[in-house]
Amino acid sequence: MSRIGYARVSSIGQSLEVQLEKLNEAACDRIYREKRSGRTADRLEFKACMNYLRDGDTLIITRLDRLARSVVHLAQLAKRFEQEGIDLLVLDQNIDTSTSTGRLMFNMLASIAEFENDLRTERQAEGIAKAKENGVKFGRPPKLTDTKKQEIYSRRLAGATIGQLAKEFSLGEATIYRALKAAR
Repeated sequence: MSRIGYARVSSIGQSLEVQLEKLNEAACDRIYREKRSGRTADRLEFKACMNYLRDGDTLIITRLDRLARSVVHLAQLAKRFEQEGIDLLVLDQNIDTSTSTGRLMFNMLASIAEFENDLRTERQAEGIAKAKENGVKFGRPPKLTDTKKQEIYSRRLAGATIGQLAKEFSLGEATIYRALKAAR
């Protein structure tokens, strides 16, 4: 019956120190740690942690949002933990699934976390739409101006090959083809 810790932050610039300190205080036998977005399924340390867990083990995390990508994912984990006899201890939110009250809190907080995430995504989409309405352009500015496109077209009519144009303008051949198509 091991106490297994899992710590995660979303980006390289963030620190795992606070989580690791709490997991060490919780007397974890082993701690998995990583700096990856929780939304991605490609979390190697998370997978290693899930593969390590056995019947009777307790998975310890600092907050519920450190664990799953969505409520559905969280529900899948909860079902697996229940079937395999693995308990979950969430330190900051005082959740212990070895108790009935802990299981209830776990499910309620998971639903609230999903709701908050959906609201955040909606607000972000609304902000982007409003910015576009106000003329804000997203992404990198175009490399080719209309003048350059016409120049490429003229050079092509004069007999330059696609490869020559790509070298001359420091562009990829696909970009040259797009420029020619747009200049017609």
